[in-house]
Amino acid sequence: MKSLLLASGLAFGLAGAAIAAPETYTLDPSHSQIVFTYNHLGFSTTTGMYSGFEGTISFDAEDPAASSVTVAFPTASLITGWDERTAHFLTEDFFGAEAAPEISFTSTAIEVTGEKTGKITGDLTINGVTKPITLDAEMTQMAEHPMAKKPWVGFNATTTVIRSEFDMGQFAPYVSDEVEISISIEAMKAE
Repeated sequence: MKSLLLASGLAFGLAGAAIAAPETYTLDPSHSQIVFTYNHLGFSTTTGMYSGFEGTISFDAEDPAASSVTVAFPTASLITGWDERTAHFLTEDFFGAEAAPEISFTSTAIEVTGEKTGKITGDLTINGVTKPITLDAEMTQMAEHPMAKKPWVGFNATTTVIRSEFDMGQFAPYVSDEVEISISIEAMKAE
């Protein structure tokens, strides 16, 4: 999921640029996060996060729709802020980390919808189940990084998943079946 947003950000910002071949960008793991929220019994909105992951994309500026993104990271790298909740989320009740130790996303299409916006469709695999999702993405900035002195890009994206579709429906509907996902990443041009 992490690099998929990079592809969209680049697609939106560079659609008119003349580049002969696809270029590789790598995620900045210190500034890339996937945050999910859900309603807990109607009392609160609870949050979990994945961060510190790495990834790459191949971006074709002449034909952004031909770009591709494949991302994978360890299921057990989940952060909830409470050890007992994290341990429970990693069981077969939810993420099934022992049987499905990796979460992945592979893009299947990128549709540019505006100067800095687009939709990234792809296959999300969680808990060993693969389903198509679409991310609404927006490039936040593309420029030379002021400290690294190399091309850098950032963007945000959102989507909603139904956790029961990934065999993670424990306690629904009391704990919401709908999970909101927000992604924010930065990525640098690979050398």
